[in-house]
Amino acid sequence: MPQESFHGPAGLRPHRVAVLVDENTNPFELGCATELFGLPRPELGRDLYEFALCTPGDRTAMRGRFFTLTETAGLDAADAADTLVVPSRPDVDRPRHPAVLDVIRRAHRRGARLVSFCTGAFALAEAGVLDGRRATTHWQCAELLRSHYPAVRVEPEVLFVDDGSILTSAGSAAALDLGLHIIRRDHGAETANTISRRLVFPAHRDGGQKQFIERPMPDLPDESLAPLLAWAQERLDAPLTVADLAAEAAVSTTTLHRRFRTQLGTTPLAWLTAQRVTLARRLLERGDTRIDAVARHSGLGTPANLRTLLRRETGLTPSAYRQRFGPGTHFTTGPPPLTAPATTMTTSPHALQAPRPLEPATRHRPADTSSSGRPDTLTGQ
Repeated sequence: MPQESFHGPAGLRPHRVAVLVDENTNPFELGCATELFGLPRPELGRDLYEFALCTPGDRTAMRGRFFTLTETAGLDAADAADTLVVPSRPDVDRPRHPAVLDVIRRAHRRGARLVSFCTGAFALAEAGVLDGRRATTHWQCAELLRSHYPAVRVEPEVLFVDDGSILTSAGSAAALDLGLHIIRRDHGAETANTISRRLVFPAHRDGGQKQFIERPMPDLPDESLAPLLAWAQERLDAPLTVADLAAEAAVSTTTLHRRFRTQLGTTPLAWLTAQRVTLARRLLERGDTRIDAVARHSGLGTPANLRTLLRRETGLTPSAYRQRFGPGTHFTTGPPPLTAPATTMTTSPHALQAPRPLEPATRHRPADTSSSGRPDTLTGQ
């Protein structure tokens, strides 16, 4: 299913995000939504979204009655939202307020983007909008979601699922992963990286990365990939091979593949290609580097390879991507829809990297692409 950004024509108004707050909502996920979509962005020089907290009554008690929300917008404001966010509630067996479910159904019918954090997926399922759709929730509640709503295609181990017009996250901190993914879709990789630095949070954990499910822990030596990933990220423009990575990690190529599968849910080639595409997106957003130079500096080798991989990721050519997200393209209602495939994301705690500011392109050395024909050369092929 294609990814979409669900915005009107640029220049008319900010993209409206409404958070639908029901009785007993968890404060953490509510805070994540506010931090991601509701706060001013002085570091960007512009605000990304118009934001509202919407409740069914004048006073709405949060989980445990730690505090009560007042002076919020009513549900009418939710009916005007381009994106409707549903945070989580711990009492997943208790029916939602009928008016809340009606707001979700109306938003779905008019084509708004629906987002749930943690057990917010239960509200979407109760409203009937998840039937036949892929979704996730906190791993502790995944089987309960599947048993209560068998028409939902529950993916219990991933961090988040992007199923086009409906996006769902796993528990707690996965809300930040999904929120940054949405910002990246709407405003580009560099904007998402800027916000992630403010959050002191990894800029990009793939949604398909596994949730950290509690299981018995064997006594094993440290096999973290973090040092290797940091080493490779500093050499994205080099013609790295699987053998090079294995040698740096002092393991066999078979062991390296096993560790990538176990910790990241992917292969060394797929991980490195994703890192290079992200770097290419950031270079394109700066707008001051030629397309062939972007391909070299990001390690993708050729403009043709860059074009193929960027279109696969975003549905856009490099020129179209730069036109949409480059300097001076500050969308108010957001960019037109992207057309990349829908996403299921999964990563590992060992992969967490603080995003680095993008250095000037002139400081990257051009990649030597003479060995790109080698079968184990990681050039994003």
